[in-house]
Amino acid sequence: MSANLDPIATFRVEANELLERIEQGLLDLSKRPADRGLVDDVFRSLHTLKGSGAMFGFDALAAFTHHCETAFDRVRKGEVAATQNLISAVLAAQDHMRNLIEGGSPDQEATGRALLEHIEREVSAASGPTAVAITPSQWRIRFGLPPNALANGCNPLALLAEMRELGECSIAADISAVPHLTTLVPSECFIVWEVQLLTDQPRSAIEDVFMFIIDDMELDIQKVEEDKVSDVAREAPASPTAAAQAQTPTANPQPPNIDGRQTSKSGDSVRVPAERLDELMDRVGELVIAQSRLSQIAAASLDLNLRAVSEDIERLSSELRDTMMVLRMVPVGTLFGRFRRLVHDLARDTGKTIELTTDGEATEVDKTVIERLADPLVHLVRNAVDHGLESPEQRRAIGKPEAGQVRLAARQSGGEVIISISDDGRGIDRARVRERGEAQGLISAGAQLSDQELLQIIFQPGFSTAQTVTNLSGRGVGMDVVKRTIDALRGSIDISSRPGNGSDVSLRIPLTLAIIDGLLVRVGTGRYVIPLSAVEECLALSVEEDLRSRGRSFISLRDSLVPFLRLRELFQTGTQPELHQKVVVISTGTERVGLVVDQIIGDHQTVIKAMSKLHEDIAMFSGATILGDGSVALILDVVHLVAAGQQEEAQLRAAE
Repeated sequence: MSANLDPIATFRVEANELLERIEQGLLDLSKRPADRGLVDDVFRSLHTLKGSGAMFGFDALAAFTHHCETAFDRVRKGEVAATQNLISAVLAAQDHMRNLIEGGSPDQEATGRALLEHIEREVSAASGPTAVAITPSQWRIRFGLPPNALANGCNPLALLAEMRELGECSIAADISAVPHLTTLVPSECFIVWEVQLLTDQPRSAIEDVFMFIIDDMELDIQKVEEDKVSDVAREAPASPTAAAQAQTPTANPQPPNIDGRQTSKSGDSVRVPAERLDELMDRVGELVIAQSRLSQIAAASLDLNLRAVSEDIERLSSELRDTMMVLRMVPVGTLFGRFRRLVHDLARDTGKTIELTTDGEATEVDKTVIERLADPLVHLVRNAVDHGLESPEQRRAIGKPEAGQVRLAARQSGGEVIISISDDGRGIDRARVRERGEAQGLISAGAQLSDQELLQIIFQPGFSTAQTVTNLSGRGVGMDVVKRTIDALRGSIDISSRPGNGSDVSLRIPLTLAIIDGLLVRVGTGRYVIPLSAVEECLALSVEEDLRSRGRSFISLRDSLVPFLRLRELFQTGTQPELHQKVVVISTGTERVGLVVDQIIGDHQTVIKAMSKLHEDIAMFSGATILGDGSVALILDVVHLVAAGQQEEAQLRAAE
């Protein structure tokens, strides 16, 4: 374990995981309020959060969570029904817990009191004849802590206090193992406690008291009414080092499962800060550049040993790059899970009935991409609910199911991930979009626009079709955020809408923003990189075909016409075309375009470098890379070039 690992930072990470578990459990419970397993899951997570908060000095969090746990315990006992209002109240309390973890606010005490009063009101309202009488049981518990428990922050008095909360209990201390004063080590624990407990809680609730140290202590639990057979005694581990690692607060244990126990040993996985992965990714990128330089030197040398070493380094750097890319990939499901709460709150605020479905959660994307997609997806989901879905009354009147559908889906296509947000609402009113676009000066009156161009207006800054400003929409900033973020990710947005049958917005995002496989080409005296995932095929362009296509810019490819762009003219290189030009056919989705280049140099592992502030607005390029000889090659923006080619094709067809 790293000596500089901040235990508070570790606690915050794991506490946020517990809060996510609580939130998902509550959202599931809102659909299945009679599921006792879900109730137990939420209760155990609250209990774990309370205990770990107290251990790390978050007293306000521990006290607030204790009151929430106490209220939810009544649901666990069957005394209170898990109503929608009670679940919403606990969800609001969960938001306050997150705020307390992050540092709180000046009015946190007043906010906490108001939330607890709200929960208490809902508990009182939910109390009724659903209560289930549970006969208390007598338990005999004997436990001894590991010798280093006190040094590692475990307070036995706190454990005894938690058992008192479970029911009536009597406690006796066995001090027979305490050594003579001359050999006593004050920081070690020698006392064994015997507890007689009368409680209506199950055995698991007793075990939960010791969940942080249960694997390293001696614990014997007996139910008195039974045959007094001892529970499985848990001995301290044979290795003192292992015990110390399990007890040290700065250690980073695996998060507990829904039963509150460790699911795996610490060696099965290691938590690594995201910034360390970023640093490692930078080092791998530099290694790839150095390897490219070495390959170039070896190719020009007659030394066979140098060539052999160069090939080994190339193989190892490629494997390291692939391994590093896998480490950075996270499933889209980690992003989709956040929207269950958003949809729950939107349904409450709008009075609409909404069902959220997800598909393709296992699709993996670079973690940096995932982080930057959160805000755009929030705006798109809110827009679908506010502008797209009708009210339950309107849906019934037109023969639709009362519950509106919002669907999030993800799939991989080549080097892209396509994330779509669709709904079955009213669709986009194109006449209203044009009217508002003309009123706001975004389009000229009577301008001829394709359907896609018209729909893309909703992403313009300041555009909104809302009649009034609400807490959901009307200011014209949400969809603008979507457009700017997707552009920054070198992605594209496709939108379709069917009047009366909903809309679909698809985000096309590159898998990674760090290292890609590219096709290195030459245009004039400059070299450029085309992302290999977008390349379909390469063709030769003879002088005759080049002359024949002047003014048309089309090539025939297997009985279909594909528009192409002459990069020499587009980049204004000032050079003459070479005799043996090549056409690189690229695509995004179903759209294709050819790029005429002078030479195809070959594959190239491309480390993406951001453009400078002076050049970041040049739409034709998405970044730059350093070649083996130290020169710079620009990375072509495939989405922009395909769009330019398709626009040129439309203009030529219109002219004909």
